[in-house]
Amino acid sequence: MPQHFDIIGDIHGHADALRMLLLDLGYHPHGHGFRHPDRQALFVGDLIDRGPEIANAIRIVRTMVDAGDAVVVMGNHEFNAVAFHTAVPGTKDRWFREHSRKNQKQHQATLDQLSNSELADAVAWFRTLPVAIEQNGVRVVHAAWQDDQIDEIRRSLQTRGRFTAEFFFDAMQTGSDRHAAIEDVLKGPEIRMPPGQQIRDKSGHPRDTVRVKWYEAANGRTYRGYHLGSDDVPDIAIAPGVLKNQDGYRPDAPPVFVGHYWLTGTPTPLASNVVCTDYSVAKGGKLVAYRWDGESVLSAKKFHWVH
Repeated sequence: MPQHFDIIGDIHGHADALRMLLLDLGYHPHGHGFRHPDRQALFVGDLIDRGPEIANAIRIVRTMVDAGDAVVVMGNHEFNAVAFHTAVPGTKDRWFREHSRKNQKQHQATLDQLSNSELADAVAWFRTLPVAIEQNGVRVVHAAWQDDQIDEIRRSLQTRGRFTAEFFFDAMQTGSDRHAAIEDVLKGPEIRMPPGQQIRDKSGHPRDTVRVKWYEAANGRTYRGYHLGSDDVPDIAIAPGVLKNQDGYRPDAPPVFVGHYWLTGTPTPLASNVVCTDYSVAKGGKLVAYRWDGESVLSAKKFHWVH
């Protein structure tokens, strides 16, 4: 098992940037994928949607995974795709992810670029992906490492099958433990703002919840100070009982790498042992990798990227 990993951020169909990044990192073409003599790529998910080369992005990553040159975790876009294409049993036109205008728009690039057979094959593969991995002292998850939530998802997958209709019946039910686990692990923990408070997200949709810095301790924080993002969030104290986890990600825990958060600017760790590698390649940003060589304290000097 390799001891040196390159953790690569959300690709969103930008296969050309992925090729450039892998070559820059010293990987060489190998079949439809790439190989490094003594390193392994770890992908944080969100291979699909938005970009111009979705089929090629899937092909590169899947080839590398099949050859043992990479591991990939499920992103929320892969999860959404599986739900979008899984019919509710006993119905003709109901799906576990509603075919609404908003959901269709988010997934449209994938629908346009993949043939029916390619799409069915991709969705079948997405069902096999892990939601989190931990190997050789490093952790990778798409949005947030939450031990109890990850365990809940894994138990559910073992007892109800890998993202089957039985799994989705509960996972898409607001208020269930499985739904909360999926939301936290694949989309990032959020908290509800006080009554009457709203923000608009980057797509212009009104929201009464805010995504939080789950990796930091929450005691004494305000909604604005604990918000992971740049929206206009009220700078008032977080109400008692709103947060389930007050302690954040332990500083002595293994280094964890995530994607998902559409960061911008110069890549830098979120905490001494937490890195996000998503720097918005699908919105004109960078495709980013972190070269991990066993260090417990993560460094801004270990980032690599291409535009």
